[in-house]
Amino acid sequence: MRRLAVFLASSNGHDPAHAALAAGVGTELARQGIGIVYGGGRRGLMGVVADSALKAGGEVIGVMPRSMIEREWAHEGVTELLMCDSMHERKALMAEHADAFVALPGGLGTLEEIFEVWSWRQLGFHTKPIGFLDAGGFWTPLLSALRDIADSGFLPPSTLDDLAVAPDLPGLLEALQERLRSTPQPAHGENLR
Repeated sequence: MRRLAVFLASSNGHDPAHAALAAGVGTELARQGIGIVYGGGRRGLMGVVADSALKAGGEVIGVMPRSMIEREWAHEGVTELLMCDSMHERKALMAEHADAFVALPGGLGTLEEIFEVWSWRQLGFHTKPIGFLDAGGFWTPLLSALRDIADSGFLPPSTLDDLAVAPDLPGLLEALQERLRSTPQPAHGENLR
């Protein structure tokens, strides 16, 4: 895995553990030589993960729509800042530059981003693995709701099983690497009704 797309909040949230997690992720990815592709922001958890990776000598590629850069939301110190015209193009560029995707704590934007790339995988548009870093059980309620959706017949169990989930970064990276090694096919052939 050369680069990991990281979806996370542009705010810090209420719990200081989230910023500590983002800092640890940035530092560890840099230490392992894994570049970060992210939304390009300088604030919140986005800024924390970028700053910590950069401080540790890592590669950080930011991707941000022109209108957001004009509002001075972009991190000026990243290795490379890719400018685009829309949020859709932003996600496509992030997907193009990453080998896998992971969600750290975040809100609507984080959910929208990780669900879109997961949906693309499920539909067969790519085979890059998707993961949730469930540190402190942050994503546990969402994952439980997804299991209920699968139990109701609206999500193939294989799609849910394909998701990499771990409470810590080493476990998540191993799960993502295993999926990259085995190059699983997306679970798009099943009936979604």
